[in-house]
Amino acid sequence: MPSNSVYVEQHIPTQFERTWTAFRRNKLAVIGFWCLAGLLLVTLFAPLLAPWSPQHQTGQLLMPPSWVQSGQIEFFLGTDDLSRDMLSRLIAGSRLTFGLALITALTASLVGIAIGVLAGMTKGLKSSVLNHILDSILSIPSLLLAIIVVAFLGVGETQILLAIWLSLIPRIIRAVYTAVHDEIEKDYIIAARLDGANNIYLLHHSILPNIVTVLSTEVTRAISVAILDVAALGFLGLGLNPQPPNGALCSVIPLSLFLPPPGQ
Repeated sequence: MPSNSVYVEQHIPTQFERTWTAFRRNKLAVIGFWCLAGLLLVTLFAPLLAPWSPQHQTGQLLMPPSWVQSGQIEFFLGTDDLSRDMLSRLIAGSRLTFGLALITALTASLVGIAIGVLAGMTKGLKSSVLNHILDSILSIPSLLLAIIVVAFLGVGETQILLAIWLSLIPRIIRAVYTAVHDEIEKDYIIAARLDGANNIYLLHHSILPNIVTVLSTEVTRAISVAILDVAALGFLGLGLNPQPPNGALCSVIPLSLFLPPPGQ
């Protein structure tokens, strides 16, 4: 054995390494991570995984799922009243629901974390004013705030994403602001300041590693809230509604709307 390996210095793990180790030991967290990764793969490769086009009419009206006796394996989840394959529409819809919600939540998290960290590092009047403003905004539910934004900007893909993005940012700012503000008041931060550590050093080596749990929780919650808001806006007729296939417009809209009134 080489002499220089007799006394090996013990490696002290960083806070990020401790967080990753604790995450790997949590089986539910690992299962949730792989489920999220699988859903992300389905969203990215939706056109390749869908057996049919989401607007393709197969000619099989209201076909039951494949596990029913009268169902067919070709239509795993059955068909709708326009003979469109439900599994294909579900896979294609993941790009609108999960994909757009994921992008919106991640961008809102980046902006919210940056503003929350800057606000948490400040004190005095600026911090107090921001705290009261965030409390006022958070009194409005995120869905209602998104509906208000859509009412002003109009219905469209960009408007929907902007509305959800604006409704998520105050919630993330508030959580990050509270976590940073509580962390900066602890004794080890005060001791590091007395040793000459500046704000950038404290933020990188002390504050952010200790609020990783809060950050991951808020990002995960933002994704779930964005998915619910996208689905709710679509249910209310303010979201992304797919167009009916060619030839199926008459089955959705009554023909009486296009006929002239009697006597004309």
